[in-house]
Amino acid sequence: MALPYSPQGVRQGADQAMNESTTTAKGNILIVDDTPQTLQWIAALLRDHGYAVRGALNGLMALKSAKMDPPELILLDVNMAHIDGYEVCKRLKADPETADIPVIFISSLTEVLSKVHAFEVGGADYITKPLQAEEVVARIEHQLTIRRLQASLQRQNAQLQREIQERERALQELQRTEAALRLAEEKYRSIVENAVEGICQVTPTGQYLSVNPALAQLLGYDSPATLMANVTNVGKQLYVEPYRWAEFLAYMRRYREVTSFESEVYRADGSRLWISENVRAVTDAQGQLLYYEGTVRDVTDRRQTEEELRQQRLRSEYLLLNVLPQPIAERLKQGQHTIAESFTEVTVLFADIVDFSKLATQVSPTALVEQLNQIFSGFDRLAERHGLEKIKTIGDAYMVVGGLPKPNPQHAQAVAAMALEMRQEISHFQRADGQPYRLRIGIHSGPVVAGVIGQKKFIYDLWGETVNIASRMESHGLPDHIQVTAATYGRLHSFYNLVERGSISVKGMGEMVTYWLLSAKPILADEAADLPIGEGRGEGVANENRGTIP
Repeated sequence: MALPYSPQGVRQGADQAMNESTTTAKGNILIVDDTPQTLQWIAALLRDHGYAVRGALNGLMALKSAKMDPPELILLDVNMAHIDGYEVCKRLKADPETADIPVIFISSLTEVLSKVHAFEVGGADYITKPLQAEEVVARIEHQLTIRRLQASLQRQNAQLQREIQERERALQELQRTEAALRLAEEKYRSIVENAVEGICQVTPTGQYLSVNPALAQLLGYDSPATLMANVTNVGKQLYVEPYRWAEFLAYMRRYREVTSFESEVYRADGSRLWISENVRAVTDAQGQLLYYEGTVRDVTDRRQTEEELRQQRLRSEYLLLNVLPQPIAERLKQGQHTIAESFTEVTVLFADIVDFSKLATQVSPTALVEQLNQIFSGFDRLAERHGLEKIKTIGDAYMVVGGLPKPNPQHAQAVAAMALEMRQEISHFQRADGQPYRLRIGIHSGPVVAGVIGQKKFIYDLWGETVNIASRMESHGLPDHIQVTAATYGRLHSFYNLVERGSISVKGMGEMVTYWLLSAKPILADEAADLPIGEGRGEGVANENRGTIP
């Protein structure tokens, strides 16, 4: 689950996240993020999972809060003003009262060096934005489990020390006899040789010390000796991701062990597979690192299944965005079932291909659909370029609107610019009889109601008199002409050349004075600097020499 997250807790606000300090059985967590929305989202997520949460909007507040009442874990944003997350973590680790608190970094930085730096300054983990709810909870629970296990181990160690003192038996004096050591080595060798999972020992410089037959087979080699002879540098030869070995070493330096460390690796024949490693550091009596040892298993099938599910989810989202505007699609994905809004200022355009029904009888169905798809695809590109929202196509009619779902004060100018370019776009196509296609276009501006209807096949549609009038402007227009109402004229006459058609009788509306949209007015050099980026000016003052276009 990715942002936005919308349980009831989100509405409680960032101020509640900053002030709540009641501890619960699951743990007390401090969230540090200078973006209130992100802080809200994480706080609501963690409360829903039974955690006590408090927040800080900057590094200084975080340091004071952690020292005054140390939490069990800190979620720390990397990019913050004044003091970034790395510096906050350094100060926390330098203070004995807060040094043991695990810190999980959250950041939109995905570079490996950023993650390595996070571990170098003392971070316990690193989560990349956009945040996934399941991942955030899993990482937190993992760190809290480690912290509590460490505390339990410390208590057990203290108890063992007391027992040692009471019994006056020094464990340091116990040594294995040569026979016992030999027996243990034989048992270990037997286990390694017959294990189903891959087992290996590797130096910090990436050289294998030993591997078992299962690992050699997993990586496509006929024997452990062949594997060790061919792979002399694990970091450079085994991992597909060049920096994966550096990440592994960073984890090992920090924790001395890793579990479920998943990576894509090369097999002997150059093919790839995904492996999961459980590895621990082996040290001598003085604590000096000797080598790493652990187990390796193949998780390729699971990773492929997860990737297929991810691709299916992406395809579903892509299809949804092809049907609905992105803001509307996002609201549906969040669980909102009824979406309806009123917009007081939009501009609606209807376009119809002249005599298309007659042309449909002259070509094959396949050719007809291909030609219509090419024409409407060109119109779709124009709508996207001008920031307009395509509503639907009905046969050979095309409907587009400006000013929703995101309001745009230049909605009429944008629609007018598209209308002029639609005539140019359709001129690139020819009918089966060799004649050019012709368009009839109508435009009207005013209020509408917009919303989503349907449960299985969604459609985002418009309702209201504005839609009806725009449709009438098209049906009562002339081929190769763009007819607009007085309402739209009032919004365009400062930017476009228009001419009055006169009063016409409109079905269901009575007499209406309409105008022909002719062309865009040229942009003066001093005016161009004031235009929004990407806004085509060319919507100029109405031509005062009014007349009738035949």
